[in-house]
Amino acid sequence: MRALGVLVAAIVAAMTVLVGPPASAAALTEVTNFGTNPTGLRMHLYVPDRVQERPPVLLAVHWCTGSGPAMYSGTEFARLADQYGFIVIYPSATRSGNCFDVSSPQALKRDGGSDPVGLMSMVRYTLQQYGGDASKVFVTGVSSGAMMTNVMLANYPDVFAAGAVFAGVPDGCFATTDGSEWNSACANGTVLKTPQQWGDIARSADPGYSGPRPRVQLWHGTADDTLRYPNFGEEIDQWTNVHGLSTTPTSTDQPQQGWTRTRYGDKVEAYSLQGVGHNLMASGMAQRTIEFFGLDQGGTTEPPGDGGGSADCSVAYSVNAWNTGLVASITITNTGSTAVNGWTLGFTLPAGRTITSGWGASYQPKSGAVSATNVSYNAAIPAGGSIGIGLQATHTGNSGKPSDFTLNGTACTAA
Repeated sequence: MRALGVLVAAIVAAMTVLVGPPASAAALTEVTNFGTNPTGLRMHLYVPDRVQERPPVLLAVHWCTGSGPAMYSGTEFARLADQYGFIVIYPSATRSGNCFDVSSPQALKRDGGSDPVGLMSMVRYTLQQYGGDASKVFVTGVSSGAMMTNVMLANYPDVFAAGAVFAGVPDGCFATTDGSEWNSACANGTVLKTPQQWGDIARSADPGYSGPRPRVQLWHGTADDTLRYPNFGEEIDQWTNVHGLSTTPTSTDQPQQGWTRTRYGDKVEAYSLQGVGHNLMASGMAQRTIEFFGLDQGGTTEPPGDGGGSADCSVAYSVNAWNTGLVASITITNTGSTAVNGWTLGFTLPAGRTITSGWGASYQPKSGAVSATNVSYNAAIPAGGSIGIGLQATHTGNSGKPSDFTLNGTACTAA
């Protein structure tokens, strides 16, 4: 499975430039002796300075040749944890190639052994040590970690509320009986089954379970040449069947150019990325995952005067418009008494407006209700301080101001 890591490792360099380390005094810390760990996995933990009263827990699983620290530095989840007050577990695989076991019979059943048992020990340890909310445990992963995400959702459906899978394969697709870690037929997208067959495989991981199943978000590039694109459709088949849903979407939209999102009730949503290869995770995708999980809804607690928190805010908006286009400058001012460390500015664009480019933030989606999330160099807004961002957009006649500006969910006044 080393080929996975060779392609995916580029995420670390690209994403570290985009997001950098989280703007916080908190640090990634290794934890040992966290419980049963048959394969000797390593565990790193990120606990923000400010957490929710009963913090949710996210298990974030890396790609082949990766590590927990690489997942921490190369993705946006730690910064989002600072913003929304949840805890992130970053496990590290220890076998050759640093790939997770998603193929052995032991790994593909509840408490059967191998890596999933160690991962569950990390989750239980974190919930116990930090008073976490056992109803808000989530899992996400990239490539090998994406495959493990599907495995954990199938093995422990009573533990995880939801999962997000970035370039994976269905649970059980990589199964082997000869000790091999690689399944070429699955990787090439030639293991095709009916939705019922895939659903039965997932259900067989914990055959005595009959309760609610985790919600699932799926991401896959049409040009993926490592875990090929047919696996995306097979994943949709699996999780819609597990939830007793039709494979016909209940809605389809395009959140941004080249993305097609299909939804299946409120249980499964899937993003098909046109022309995108295996290294698909880019800035802003983690925010969509956090929103799918509902982790953007919780408040945080903090000691008085610790410099964290979500400050009061004001927003100044100026525009230079022409026939069908405009350039807008936005100034965000923290009018509160504490610093903001990590921010998302929300606003609603007038009908007919589409963002074509922007600076100072990552804008998702490009029309309608938009979330502009900080980049690495401007995550912190000191008390009384301001930052400037901007965008270019097309319009169909209405070049007026957006409405409903919010900063980290708090309404802002117009400057």
